[in-house]
Amino acid sequence: MKALLINGSPHAKGCTYTALRVVADELEREGVEAEIVHIGHKDIRGCIACNKCAELGRCVFDNDMVNEVARKFESADALIVGSPVYYAGANGTLVSFLNRLFYSAPFPKRMKVGAAVVSARRAGTTATLDELNKFFLLSEMPLAASRYWNEIHGNTPEEVMKDEEGLQIMRVLGRNVAFLVRAIRAEREQRGLPEEEPTRIGTNFIR
Repeated sequence: MKALLINGSPHAKGCTYTALRVVADELEREGVEAEIVHIGHKDIRGCIACNKCAELGRCVFDNDMVNEVARKFESADALIVGSPVYYAGANGTLVSFLNRLFYSAPFPKRMKVGAAVVSARRAGTTATLDELNKFFLLSEMPLAASRYWNEIHGNTPEEVMKDEEGLQIMRVLGRNVAFLVRAIRAEREQRGLPEEEPTRIGTNFIR
């Protein structure tokens, strides 16, 4: 069992990483391998809607970790995405990365566990969580919850480590992700995944 954690902050060992590290430590205590990948410092362009990924099975741009992380994502049972809050939203680099990762990766993501973690000095966290959770919801990925919003507060890693409620939220999240991963794996082995309809129906509002 494996969980992939993506650090979308430009700071490799900043507040977002500190929160993800707490989640990762709890996952590992629960027997789930956890890998944190740092992408927030990369120069990552957005999707250009060229649809070459449909032909190639990967994003046409192959130099900024999107395809590398896609391979890790394919073999993972859970994906946890961490972001700082910028203007009540996620880091733009991370959003560009996720747009391309989810659109270009050809493998099914359904029933992989998803969770978002956000870090802020003060506010904008729930709007950022909502933005990130949509990637999971549109991919049939069950969301892992904690006992409050998956957020942590502080302006430095040292301040983050003083947010006792936030740290508890991260620990509970790690345990809940591990539980869901085990439960889904057991059900998949015993009965398989839920029936999947073979063709996606798409309708336009003007027709």
